[in-house]
Amino acid sequence: MRSKRVPPKQARARLLQMHFEARTGHIGGNLSALDAMLHLHGEVMADNDVFVLSKGHAAGQDGTRLAGHPVARGHERVRFATGSLGHGLGLAAGAALGKRLAGQPGTVYCLLSDGECEEGSTWEALMFAHHRRLANLVILVDANGLQGFGATTEVASLEPLAPKFRGFGLEVEEIDGHDPAALDAALARRGDGPTVILLRTVKGRGVSFMEGRMEWHYLPLNDEQYQIALGEQAE
Repeated sequence: MRSKRVPPKQARARLLQMHFEARTGHIGGNLSALDAMLHLHGEVMADNDVFVLSKGHAAGQDGTRLAGHPVARGHERVRFATGSLGHGLGLAAGAALGKRLAGQPGTVYCLLSDGECEEGSTWEALMFAHHRRLANLVILVDANGLQGFGATTEVASLEPLAPKFRGFGLEVEEIDGHDPAALDAALARRGDGPTVILLRTVKGRGVSFMEGRMEWHYLPLNDEQYQIALGEQAE
């Protein structure tokens, strides 16, 4: 079942509320991926599709005592516990191969972060996906340019990312990650192998004082910040 379509500002307000009440961080990376994830789950994915959140710190998940990572219980669409970065794509590739071997329809979508691409296991999974020609695998990369401790270009730069993925024989699309129409167009151009879609995004999207700020990878909201951020969603 597709998720109920929720307007972006309403979704941001709920996300801000969850993080504020839990006094947890990681909200910047939730917000950078939110527009694409709302569209993917609300307009694109079908009942037989699978989603793997490899950048597990962007879970923003209700119903768990864990502060910021998904657990494989309590929600039928959460197949794997993730957040140990670099492992989600391998799980997604295995799920895609399993679907093909079982003759099952559907696509496996996996969301990575650009910082996560510094993990070697990610590239091992890419080699596997290409070798197996997993056309039922779509890899979305939330490329917001920021990670723990700084900009991705300063910590361990892989930019430009697109040629790196193409070097593994993968089809690559690079789009505005906040534009649903661009995501639809990229998905429509899928070929006969795994597809990578680089989502160029803004960390902290939709909250003025968070946008493009590395510290919102970690920080929780204080009372004043919460009221300001919430007020911006009502404008």
